[in-house]
Amino acid sequence: MKPDKLEGKALHIRVKDEIKQAIKSGEYRINTKLPTEADFCEMFDVSRTTVRTALNQLHIEGYVYKIQGSGTYVADNKVKQSLTATVDNFNTQLQLQGKSPSIKVTNLLVIPSDDFISRGLGLDKGAPVNKLERVRFADDIPIQYEVSYLPWADTPGLNRDACEVSLYSLIRDDYQLMIKKTVEQIEIILADPYTAQVLEIEEGSPCFMIETDAYLENGKKIEYSKAYFRGDKANFIIERSY
Repeated sequence: MKPDKLEGKALHIRVKDEIKQAIKSGEYRINTKLPTEADFCEMFDVSRTTVRTALNQLHIEGYVYKIQGSGTYVADNKVKQSLTATVDNFNTQLQLQGKSPSIKVTNLLVIPSDDFISRGLGLDKGAPVNKLERVRFADDIPIQYEVSYLPWADTPGLNRDACEVSLYSLIRDDYQLMIKKTVEQIEIILADPYTAQVLEIEEGSPCFMIETDAYLENGKKIEYSKAYFRGDKANFIIERSY
């Protein structure tokens, strides 16, 4: 399993990619101990520094975890989420992967919209908006922190308990508002202190951030949100048909 065939990459990246592929193929199984650094050095004919750098990157990316004094082990599979499906399929997607999903509302209050939110939702500055903060869990591990803003005039008296099931179903059933489409942008960010605390990760850890605008059938924007996903626990699938 020498990485010589992978040209054009730094040596530690080539080693990392080889180990990652072995993990994905099942050669190294979940929660089993990986070979030692010395074993990998011999396997790939590289230095211990190269192997250590590769393993550190795999740790940051969530493919392995370390036990002090014991070694490096294969981490559980990342939670896969399809970007071609609606967010209301969160529970279904996780259940199909053998995970136990849950959602917890951590904050729900009415606030006056500032310049940014007013522009985003097409409201007058100071207009009341619902600010909804939720955390999504897989097997009681926090994987996503989300902040949503909705015009209060369209969604007065949001039901806190219902928001822990499906926000979009609540909008449809309680307010008779049909969401036609969402527009989403994804980027990589580093967790700030609060996001890190909520997701139980170290400050500065890499996260996926998805910014979403949700529109009704008449073209009106009904929600603006930002969702932060743990980089070590999330994996996204994009399906296109041609």
